[in-house]
Amino acid sequence: MLLATADAIRAQCLSVLRAWGMPDDLAATTADIMTETDLMGVDSHGISMLMTYEEGVKRGQIRLGNPPRLERRHGATALLDGGDGLGHPVSVMGMNLAVELAGEHGVGVVGVVNSHHFGAAGAYARIASRRGFLGMVASSTRGVLMVPTGAAEPILGTNPWAFSAPAARHNDFVLDMATTTVAGNKVRVHHLNNKPLPEGWVVDGDGQGVTDSRVGNDYVFKHAEGGITPLGGTGAMGSHKGYGLAMMVHLLGGALVGASFSPIRNRTQGPDEPNNIGHFFLALKPDMFRAAGLFEADVSDAIDVLHGAKRADPEKPVLVAGEPEDMIREKRLAEGIPIPPALEAQLRDVCERAGTSFLLRPNAAALA
Repeated sequence: MLLATADAIRAQCLSVLRAWGMPDDLAATTADIMTETDLMGVDSHGISMLMTYEEGVKRGQIRLGNPPRLERRHGATALLDGGDGLGHPVSVMGMNLAVELAGEHGVGVVGVVNSHHFGAAGAYARIASRRGFLGMVASSTRGVLMVPTGAAEPILGTNPWAFSAPAARHNDFVLDMATTTVAGNKVRVHHLNNKPLPEGWVVDGDGQGVTDSRVGNDYVFKHAEGGITPLGGTGAMGSHKGYGLAMMVHLLGGALVGASFSPIRNRTQGPDEPNNIGHFFLALKPDMFRAAGLFEADVSDAIDVLHGAKRADPEKPVLVAGEPEDMIREKRLAEGIPIPPALEAQLRDVCERAGTSFLLRPNAAALA
């Protein structure tokens, strides 16, 4: 398996995005977010998304030449228009604006309309916490992948949600999650790696579990029935809450800003029409409630308590949300980002179609 450096991943994303006609500044922001996503082990939302983005660009759904713009701003709130482009640039702009508003008002809330897929929600929550603010992110989705409790067909998307908080003596607390049992593209990653799916991720059109990743990938992305289970799995209480959470996230990231609800949009949307995905960004200034530094100290104290819990396996530490990604990032910076053969082949094809070079090379440090 190819282990590519972060610099090579970024350069590859950048070259393809530019070849598709994305302006340099927007392409650089997108490539940065995609690379960080791969570094943190969210392989489903990084460079592996290029094939999906290519389809949207070719159909005219994703319009890379349009920069995001401020639609309106009032008090501690603002609305941005993504211009039907990829969601990464407008989302970086959105969370940074939310932080600026929170610096002025204590809280800042920014909505985004007319966007597309934005990668991993946690990447934007981290923008807030790295600047000393609490951050929250919600997003609607285009894909209809979740089979709600009691249904036999998918209705909702994976509708991601993320939250972050700065800590005094630890890395930021960062919770990044889909409202399904697993993100849809993680099923695709298992398919690319020819790995079986864990039990409970995917069900077929009769509600029966699927563990073959090829079959599961088809049920998620090709068939009208079957799909991914809600967060909490197939148990009635867990799945009811899971798809209820998915609906809440859509109301914040979709209905609130005027983005589309995919099951309804499917009835009228043409193949070349933009997806109109919506996002929601909130930043909160902690010292509006307490003296500066006290919140961050309490976050660290709470993390210390969690770390100190009795371990089920003495060899494995108790980890807090955000720490697995931080550990993977450190490892991948040193050793490289894994690119399985199936993904490498697809990326080579994307580069050839875009008329740009394939730039991924093995990490020299890992080969030494």
